[in-house]
Amino acid sequence: MTHKITSILMAGTLILTTSCASIVSKSNYPISINSTPSEASITITNKKGVEIYKGATPANLKLKAGNGFFSKARYMVKFEKEGYDAKMVPVEFKLDGWYFGNILIGGLIGLLIVDPATGAMYKLDTEYLNETLAPVSTASTNEELKVYSINDIPDNWKAHLAQLTE
Repeated sequence: MTHKITSILMAGTLILTTSCASIVSKSNYPISINSTPSEASITITNKKGVEIYKGATPANLKLKAGNGFFSKARYMVKFEKEGYDAKMVPVEFKLDGWYFGNILIGGLIGLLIVDPATGAMYKLDTEYLNETLAPVSTASTNEELKVYSINDIPDNWKAHLAQLTE
């Protein structure tokens, strides 16, 4: 008899403490990051600017969907490779449609506590980043200052000279 009551209480607790997005979705999402050219250095920072990952492409990792209670995560991926311009790409999360399933299944606990606390109310906007880096554009202007003596100046320049007072 006590086993039956314990089972009913455990099942009731499980039903009351679960939520729709937490059941159907996840709190961490895999993302694949690649670049052309490959082997670019990547640095991922969160929305507070804290570095959470450093590596090279190609990379596969998991990113947390939440950043605190009722706060979605945002990340910035910086691509760098010698000879190429650095590139910054945002990684965004959006509201997961399963979060609204709490109205029917998870109830208020799922809607107001579990999904917001675990980050399961958000999902990754894209699972792949494949960025092409642009070669560094170096405008070659051979500007330099040269000093000539009056005897070394070509004759066609002498007409443009102005005398300075001593």
